[in-house]
Amino acid sequence: MKFDQASPPNPIDQERVVTRPFTRIEGPLKVSGQAPYAYEYQLPEAPTYGFVLGAGIAHGRVTRIDTTQAEAAPGVLLVLTHENMPAQARSDTPVPQQTEASPQLSGPEVRHYHQAVAFVVAETYEQARAAANLIEVQYEVTPGQFTLADTVDSGKEPKDAVDSVVGDFDTAFADAAVSVDLTFTTPDQSQAPMEPHATIAQWDGDQLTVHTAHQVVHWVRRGLALTLNIPQKDVRVVAAYVGGGFGTKLLFFSDAVLSAAAARMLGRPVKTTLQRPLIFNNTSHRAATIQRVRLGADPDGTLHAVGHDTWTGNLPGGDSEPACEQTKYLYGGEHRLIRTRQSELDLPPGASMRAPGEAVGMLALEGAMDELAEKLGLDPVELRLRNDVQFDPEKGPKRPFSSRRLAAALRTGAKAFGWDERPRAPRERQDGEWYVGYGVASAFRTNLVKPSGATVRLNPGGTLTVETQMTDIGTGSYTVLGQVAAEMLGLDLHQVEVKLGDSDFPASSGSGGSWGANSSSAGVYAACDELRRDLAQKAGYQNASAVFRGGKVWQGAECTELSELAGKEGVEATARMTYGDLTEQFMQAGFGAHFVEVGVNAHTGEVRVRRALSVVAAGRILNPVTARSQCLGGMTMGIGSALMEALHVDHELGLFVNHDLGEYHVPVHADIPDLDVLFLDELDDQSSPLRAKGVGELGISGVGAAVANAVYNASGVRVRDFPITLDKILAGWEA
Repeated sequence: MKFDQASPPNPIDQERVVTRPFTRIEGPLKVSGQAPYAYEYQLPEAPTYGFVLGAGIAHGRVTRIDTTQAEAAPGVLLVLTHENMPAQARSDTPVPQQTEASPQLSGPEVRHYHQAVAFVVAETYEQARAAANLIEVQYEVTPGQFTLADTVDSGKEPKDAVDSVVGDFDTAFADAAVSVDLTFTTPDQSQAPMEPHATIAQWDGDQLTVHTAHQVVHWVRRGLALTLNIPQKDVRVVAAYVGGGFGTKLLFFSDAVLSAAAARMLGRPVKTTLQRPLIFNNTSHRAATIQRVRLGADPDGTLHAVGHDTWTGNLPGGDSEPACEQTKYLYGGEHRLIRTRQSELDLPPGASMRAPGEAVGMLALEGAMDELAEKLGLDPVELRLRNDVQFDPEKGPKRPFSSRRLAAALRTGAKAFGWDERPRAPRERQDGEWYVGYGVASAFRTNLVKPSGATVRLNPGGTLTVETQMTDIGTGSYTVLGQVAAEMLGLDLHQVEVKLGDSDFPASSGSGGSWGANSSSAGVYAACDELRRDLAQKAGYQNASAVFRGGKVWQGAECTELSELAGKEGVEATARMTYGDLTEQFMQAGFGAHFVEVGVNAHTGEVRVRRALSVVAAGRILNPVTARSQCLGGMTMGIGSALMEALHVDHELGLFVNHDLGEYHVPVHADIPDLDVLFLDELDDQSSPLRAKGVGELGISGVGAAVANAVYNASGVRVRDFPITLDKILAGWEA
């Protein structure tokens, strides 16, 4: 099925099951410990255990590696280094030349700290870890570049973030009645999912089965096949439950490649989990940015000049952190200059982290909008409303937004939050020893869709089974896909069994980029639509007039039980949803508004978020429970990004020194107060047959800026160097 025109009325519009607040159907399995994650699968044969030894330098080469003592240690079965690693090829999944989606132990060169230099396999994990400590490695250290600020002059335009030049920005900015020219910095950040990267690899002849923690099954299947020089048909990937990813599990790393290679050499299963320090330095992270935002407006606040420059860095071949992307679309302004420059750094690989680009880009853009509002003497909400636009500012009216309820989100949020009661000036309101302030920011995230397929099977007895490669990374995929299938076939949710995360099932969009629920649901929709046709024909009904309700298919007053149509063998249909050019004809995005109240301690400068509200317009909300959970998670991460999250670079040694969950600070329960989410009614018929849009990354985009704007309103200190820590508040007061 191809989605290439606006969605007509369809069975989803009944909203009998879809849009209802079902709790996650796999929840009982998870809270009782019965849902197996990658490292927990039970195999018929006892596994061996792998341990990755990471490089102790950031840039250079291995000149000598002695594994003699390790190989002689108790329980050790194999020690792999670049000297005995089987031949490999380079993967193009998910991005060509993506640094870590490539061979492991392929040579003596060291490109970043904690790059794998050896892999020990033993009968127990403890034996493998102890033996790894016996390996002697000598290095030749060569100069590396670990400081973004020192590389900005060498930055080049990346392929994944092309320049946007519209009109004459320089003249418009120079002529603007009111303008701001501000620089913001954001640090390296880690996805830090609770479940570590982990893999169990086993071979049966030429057939490789990999249980691994990954967000997109067909990506890792293709990537492993290419890397190991084997046909894709010989690789099965299982990722039924994934304990968070936030982007880092869009790639595959040393645990997958080395476990698979070692298992083939040993003829035994190998299970490997990356120890937490390697997750920070061996896998991916969100790269730091330096951003310059220039806005020029009329005295009434109408923007005419919009400029946003970003500098970021990565290993050669890696992605950029496209922090300018939302600035291309969020506000009007006929003169625009939006650019990204990427330089080469010898830090661990930078890649996707929840809302790549927007999460940190909106810290800058929405901070600059707040400062412009102050300079204009305008309410920050009003400034945003005056620059709302219903079409792509780069392309003009010929490319309208498919739906855009930013203004409604701002107005609804302002009323619900009590925005009119906000302090009008910094340090105006005090509650005991706390200064109290309010902040606001818009929310924006581009809506993406991906081809996705599924198999649906009407079983004897009238129940339904759904099979698709789609993953559940804690987002509610099992429940949402079950709801869609139940709606399409006229069943209750408990009559649907959903099976996910297996490459034996039809390829799906996977989880990432906020495309997961909408795209994978569309794949299930296509398969169910095909099954409905088959069942209507089998019942002797016209498909156009057949109605599926209550476990039956109806035509007028006549009906047939689905169990009767299933027979003894059942009825099965497989289909795939693909997409036309609607995303080119219409700019598609989710919108919202964030409102935050903070307290800043008048003596210590400590910041505490007191309450926060997000108002979200993201098409049809398929399940308000799971969608709300995604928004709350995004809000929590946004608060963390604003106030605490930062990987600290050792600029001499080239590593992230706070590489554990004790020193990489993320919000805990005590940091997160009363959070609330309001969903606006919206149907986007250009997005998919579900008329939904992505919500998982919209929830974080703009939250940090609302926190920062509230901190200024409370304390009078503008912090543009994130995160906002108390020392920066105190320094602002001293200045």
